[in-house]
Amino acid sequence: MPTLRVQRPMTLRSVMQGPLVMAGLVMTAGLRAQTPSSPAVQVTQTQNQTQTLNVQSNLVLVPTLVEDAIGAVLYGLKAEQFVVKDNGVPQIVHVEDSVDAGALSLVVLIQCSRSAENEHERLRGLPAMVEAVVGGGVQETAVVSFGTEPELLGGFSPNPDVTHDVLKTYQPCDDDGGAGIFDAVNYAAKMLETRDPHRRRAILLISETRDHGSLAKAQDVIARLGSSNIVVDAVAFSLGKSAVLEDLKHGDGATGGLIGLIFMAVQAVRKNAPKEFASLSGGEYINFTTQKGFDRSLGSLANHVHNGYLLSFQPRAAPGSTLEPGLHDITVEVPDYKGSVRHRESYWYGGAPPSL
Repeated sequence: MPTLRVQRPMTLRSVMQGPLVMAGLVMTAGLRAQTPSSPAVQVTQTQNQTQTLNVQSNLVLVPTLVEDAIGAVLYGLKAEQFVVKDNGVPQIVHVEDSVDAGALSLVVLIQCSRSAENEHERLRGLPAMVEAVVGGGVQETAVVSFGTEPELLGGFSPNPDVTHDVLKTYQPCDDDGGAGIFDAVNYAAKMLETRDPHRRRAILLISETRDHGSLAKAQDVIARLGSSNIVVDAVAFSLGKSAVLEDLKHGDGATGGLIGLIFMAVQAVRKNAPKEFASLSGGEYINFTTQKGFDRSLGSLANHVHNGYLLSFQPRAAPGSTLEPGLHDITVEVPDYKGSVRHRESYWYGGAPPSL
């Protein structure tokens, strides 16, 4: 058994000074990662390039964070210690060992309507959160606020000072009670799809837990995120409200098979959109009710985002069958250790989502 390093939760300063081994915002520099419906990619190595990942077609990336029983991050695990299943079918797993975080395109997506007014003072640490998530690598950041509709506060900029100034302009808005989370995530995802595909692409979502008034369908947003390399890291406020909402993944009304998977995901997104978007895409989810809780969550988010494993596999169907289109369920286990494993929970393969 390999020797493990156990890391206690970092301070925000130590995270910002530490190496970028991404769990939530993951994608190796120079990599155009593929979903199963994407064409093959040829990766070459020149005098001025370093090949960090041997990419073939049909590659699914699974950001994974492994913690022990007291919440400390575990390092040193090998590929053979992970058990990864795609719709219950065991897969051949690789652990990508590059520590090059690569370039990042990030959209900071902040709700300005409804209960956001009550959270305005607590969000004064938002610039520090963004700096911690971005880290010290090459990056570009855009800022979008939303109520009934998304509004671009600042386009993609590589200058952290510009982003900091834009974030300081954020104010609560009076938007007729709307909080179109699905529309906003869809808007941010479309922005990111225009960026260089060799970059890591991520959304930092700060919002309530429930969508109010979106025109976009939940299943369409799930499919968009599930067929791309976009990871959602989410910070939810109004914990008192969200704590009483039940996750419907095991509720009544779900059907079996791949239609059942998208049905359950849609129901969960309708109950707690930030949490489910983060889970499905392999990002981090936190919530808070106090300033201390927000500050503590900053350190937790940055720590988890910058520490973890990037697993990959090429999907294989069960013997005698083929991959079915739709939402595929991913499970990750580490049988050798007790604790928690957080990971990307799904990917989308082919076809349009069903009407639900």
